[in-house]
Amino acid sequence: MSGRARLTLCAAAATLMAASALLPLVEQISWILTAAVLLAVQCGVGAATRRVPLARPLTVLAQALVTLMLLTLVFAREQALVGLVPGPQAFQHFADLLRAGTDDVGRYAIPAPLSDGIRLMMVGGVLLIGLAVDTLAVTYRNAAPAGLPLLALYSVAAGLSDAGTDWLWFLVAGGGYLMLLLAEGRERLSQWGRVFGGAPRGPGAPGERSGPVAPVRTGRRIGAAALGVALAVPLLPLPAIDGGLLGDAGAGVGPGTGGGGTISAVNPLVSLRDSLNVNEDRTVLTLRTNSGDISDLYLRIVSLDDFDGTTWKPSKRGVVAVPDELPTPPGLSPGVRRAEITTRVSAADWYAQDWLPMPYPPSGVQVSGRWRYEPVGMTVVGDHRQTTRGKTYEVNSLQVRPTAKQLAAAPEARGSLREEYTEVPDTLPTVVARTAREITAGSSNDYERAVKLQDWFAVTGGFEYDTEVEVGSGKDALARFLRDKQGFCVHFSFAMAAMARTLGVPARVAVGFAPGSPQSDGSVAVSLKDAHAWPELYFEGVGWTRFEPTPTRGTTPPYTVPETSGSAVPDLPQASRSAGAAPSAEPSASTSCTAEDKRLQVCDDALPLDRADQGGGGPPWYRIAGWTALGLVVLVLPLLPMVWRLRRRSVRLASAQHTGSAAAGRTSAARPADVSGPAVLLDPPPEEVTEAAVAHVLGVWRELADTAWDYGIPPDDALTPRRAAARIVRLGELDPAAAGSVHRVAGAVEQVLFAPRPRAEAGLAEEVRTVRVALRARVGRRARLRAVVAPRSAVRVVWDLSDRSTAARATCSARLAALARRARPGGRAAGARTGG
Repeated sequence: MSGRARLTLCAAAATLMAASALLPLVEQISWILTAAVLLAVQCGVGAATRRVPLARPLTVLAQALVTLMLLTLVFAREQALVGLVPGPQAFQHFADLLRAGTDDVGRYAIPAPLSDGIRLMMVGGVLLIGLAVDTLAVTYRNAAPAGLPLLALYSVAAGLSDAGTDWLWFLVAGGGYLMLLLAEGRERLSQWGRVFGGAPRGPGAPGERSGPVAPVRTGRRIGAAALGVALAVPLLPLPAIDGGLLGDAGAGVGPGTGGGGTISAVNPLVSLRDSLNVNEDRTVLTLRTNSGDISDLYLRIVSLDDFDGTTWKPSKRGVVAVPDELPTPPGLSPGVRRAEITTRVSAADWYAQDWLPMPYPPSGVQVSGRWRYEPVGMTVVGDHRQTTRGKTYEVNSLQVRPTAKQLAAAPEARGSLREEYTEVPDTLPTVVARTAREITAGSSNDYERAVKLQDWFAVTGGFEYDTEVEVGSGKDALARFLRDKQGFCVHFSFAMAAMARTLGVPARVAVGFAPGSPQSDGSVAVSLKDAHAWPELYFEGVGWTRFEPTPTRGTTPPYTVPETSGSAVPDLPQASRSAGAAPSAEPSASTSCTAEDKRLQVCDDALPLDRADQGGGGPPWYRIAGWTALGLVVLVLPLLPMVWRLRRRSVRLASAQHTGSAAAGRTSAARPADVSGPAVLLDPPPEEVTEAAVAHVLGVWRELADTAWDYGIPPDDALTPRRAAARIVRLGELDPAAAGSVHRVAGAVEQVLFAPRPRAEAGLAEEVRTVRVALRARVGRRARLRAVVAPRSAVRVVWDLSDRSTAARATCSARLAALARRARPGGRAAGARTGG
């Protein structure tokens, strides 16, 4: 293996070793296998273009283009031309994935699920770092600065990870960088010739190798010492710098360290999803309450108030210490009837949820551990990896019982709240707003609009509750749900909240659990299949109010039933399920749920909104490899004539330079093998002019003729070198300097062909370059482009193949004839008598 090839492999290996620091950040490791395959293709393209050779910027450009095509093949195949060439739709898809990935990074705790957005960020980032490392270390032959992109890759991982194994990943990344430096050092030394280390210093056989030579051995020692110092210094009790720009860098709610100031990296659904087995209905929470009616005892985990047209997610909010008494919920006026209840909640020891399930609105909570309070959503979230696992806590909450008259008379919400919670993206399909207007036509207030929306979904609209339906993906998912009219709680709550916002009614989506099942001991069991989502609409004077659009799930709020009056207590509907309820009314595992549906939060998991099971594995490796090979063929095939021509020119002119140097009498001083001392570098002995040198001169002449052919002067093999040179000068209208170069090359050909004692001329390669520049200057842009991209002389490939085929057939025929003669009876003896 050549030194350049070894350096290329070391650059790719160093990139993957540094990228391994990203492994703890996500749940699946399939992304690094994809990155390794794509990185190998990227490095292979670099090695091929350097072998041609292309100019350094063109090498980097070729690698960048192939990298873009590979990413298109893996992530945007459906939006690309023939699945490989990116266009406007593919770039838009990349932008959407990056935007979604950025949101996922800010939403999920570590380890995060491998969504398509996160997968693109990680694979694309590794490929970009790999391209930078390969460019610096191999293309530009300077491995030392290549440590900067490797350091950037490791720093990203170290900054996000909170595991105690950061030193191990640093050791792996540092080892990859040292390996790259040593490989470059060996490659540089090899440029000077063979390395001799002098006589052996100890006993042993004369030809026995005693290990690496001194420079390599010293480099390894220095590298090992540097890694040791880098690992040991952080352990020393050095003075720290507090405050300043990085003073609160560790703060944050979730698994990190610090005091906790914002909710930025914890998704309220991830811990629950990781702890629940959707194939088995298990008890999640056990409740004891002093409420006489549990039909309205929903346990709320978090509200989703950020709507991007595709899905709902929680906004990033500031958090504070949990107060002893929680404030009155926003918008609730004293005239609305309410009752305070106390609920004691015990979580299963396997249920690790970052957010505390509570009845809404809470007025106080008593819980041990490290918890923080988010005032806007009135939710409690764990700090420093605090979860609900095995926790028992007590929540005081309000049962708010507004009347239909109070809701109908509610004034318009205040400006800032109305503006925030009625915002819809421009990408929302127009059918959503149009359908909402048609359903609520004739309504005189927001309450009537909300009730009509709820009744349309739950009763009159013809919708079916189905957990196995595939509703669709992307920004058209809502439109498809409204068309197909099949789905479960996620679809109903998402659709009603979005339609309410288009009507100017502030809305958000709540996630948690529907009322559980009463037990014989007086407790209430909330199980996995009670997971639910429902819309909350805001009415000034009442606050955030629950609605239930999902058929056969949850309970219909009494204030939305027409017969309900403000003075009578209605017969409240019972919870939609109990311990022995029919399974048709419960979420069930869906065998048709795809990874894309999971990304869009339309799957029937324990919490159907969870995106953690998306997987992000992508297509199998063999399909990626096949499409990659096909793409490379499509990309490289039209460029084969140019590549072949550049390679042939490089070989011919390089051989000319070598021959010229030999003819000039290059000398070197050899050192006796038995002299001890430091390592010295020796050049090989000078070469004499041989038949190989003659072939080199003829190759330069062929290169000159082919260059003239590429620029429109076809060869004439019937002419002597001198006449052929005169023809090139005449047809090419060359200036005297270029004409002299042509004649000097022709003279060198005649010298090696006809002189009694041929000698090789020096500088022939430079003469050919002078002629090529002159020929290029006399033609137009189109002819120049054709001479490079589609050279006429590339037809010699066909001629060479034809000649080789003819020669191979002749050789084969001769061998077959010889075998036939030997197989003929008496053939060998007859041949011997005839020869005698």
